[in-house]
Amino acid sequence: MREPLFSSEPVISIGLLSDAEQVRFALAGEFRTPEGKIVPPGRYRVIPHRDPLSIEIRDAQGRLVESAATFSLSPLNPTTATFALEDVLIGKGFHWERKEAQSYAGTLTIRLSPSAPERSPRLTVINEIPAETYLKSVISSEMSARAPMEFLKAHAIISRSWLLANLARRVGGEESSSSPSGGDSSGMPELEIRRWADRTAHREFDVCADDHCQRYYGLAPMTDEAVAAAVAETRGQVLIFNGRVCDARFSKCCGGATEAYRSAWEDRDVPYLSGGRFDGVEWPASFPHPLTVEAHAVAWIMGSPPAYCHTPDPRVLEDILPEVDRPTRDFFRWARTLDQEELQALVAARFGLDLGAIRHLEPLERGASSRLVRLRIVGERGSVIVGKELEIRRALSWTHLYSSAFVAFPEDVRRGIPRRFRLRGAGWGHGVGLCQIGAAVMARQGRTHREILAHYYAPAELGLAYA
Repeated sequence: MREPLFSSEPVISIGLLSDAEQVRFALAGEFRTPEGKIVPPGRYRVIPHRDPLSIEIRDAQGRLVESAATFSLSPLNPTTATFALEDVLIGKGFHWERKEAQSYAGTLTIRLSPSAPERSPRLTVINEIPAETYLKSVISSEMSARAPMEFLKAHAIISRSWLLANLARRVGGEESSSSPSGGDSSGMPELEIRRWADRTAHREFDVCADDHCQRYYGLAPMTDEAVAAAVAETRGQVLIFNGRVCDARFSKCCGGATEAYRSAWEDRDVPYLSGGRFDGVEWPASFPHPLTVEAHAVAWIMGSPPAYCHTPDPRVLEDILPEVDRPTRDFFRWARTLDQEELQALVAARFGLDLGAIRHLEPLERGASSRLVRLRIVGERGSVIVGKELEIRRALSWTHLYSSAFVAFPEDVRRGIPRRFRLRGAGWGHGVGLCQIGAAVMARQGRTHREILAHYYAPAELGLAYA
């Protein structure tokens, strides 16, 4: 293995809460401010103030502890002292969204969130810990600690790779433009919206704690010995391509074929995230490809290819999925019905458009896994073209569709207006890079972490980021 790329293990900052009106936290153990003031164990409340612009920290008895622009606490004993937050939002915008209390190790920082002058001030909560400690929580927040060891090792390497590749990268993207002709081929007004939210679009901290980046649910997932061993045995190991750490993306279930990076994020090709790889031994002869061809995509989505991630055995899923994901069962192939009224309401809410009754959901462009990259929504009064994959998933659901790999069938059509659309879909997530369920099944079948990584990320190779 080559010489390490970094001189030492980095300490990273994780955004736990953003835009909070107030924050309640509890200390288990003594903490110290940067000025050396000792803050004892107990419960505390933090409130932002506009005039003067500051944050105020009070204890359970209402006594003022501190008033400052930023409040930071470091544990006196990092191995035993912890802090807990109430009402941490997880799965934001997805079907498993909920709030729960979570405990953390490391440094706690609370500061004012960037906000418009007319808004009431809000709070951002940040946790700072070493990268390897962070990874112990990520691995078992993303998947079950009971998953096979070789899968846990593979996940430790890709999560470390993604983290290090993106620490210095801050990219978000949004494009919105109207048709220069003022309309589509029928003369109706048309708008094209292309949006993507990159995982690295954060300014106040390195990474967030939710699915937008990598799941980080604090201390509770860190206690498993298998996960700790997987992280320790792969310490510092990352995927390398052309001398750089790989931006190793992953999703829950590819649906049988992986997607290309450019289908979900900016328009650039990433060789180790090229998409179109069958999540199995070899592409099944009964399914024509490429899946960018509409007829091939329809056959794929409506079919049942023998992929690694096609595992209906509930015992397997119980072993590899974390508790938050276990209620979701029909992810390899799924169905969803959209009523006409709901669809019109979604278009109005998401885009501020009144298209009238929706006539068609027209696929314009698909990626290498059959995921839609551009979708035209055609109404009586106009149409809108939507992309990329996450924006399409968001456009047709109050949370998010499982994926943008779907076929829309109009039902009960009267005078050209369907009463509803029946969606048949494939996969869960963007499908780029490693398929978590597929990789876990590979490990159950005896594949090593090196074989798993080669399956999803060739031509990338293993390297060492730090010792």
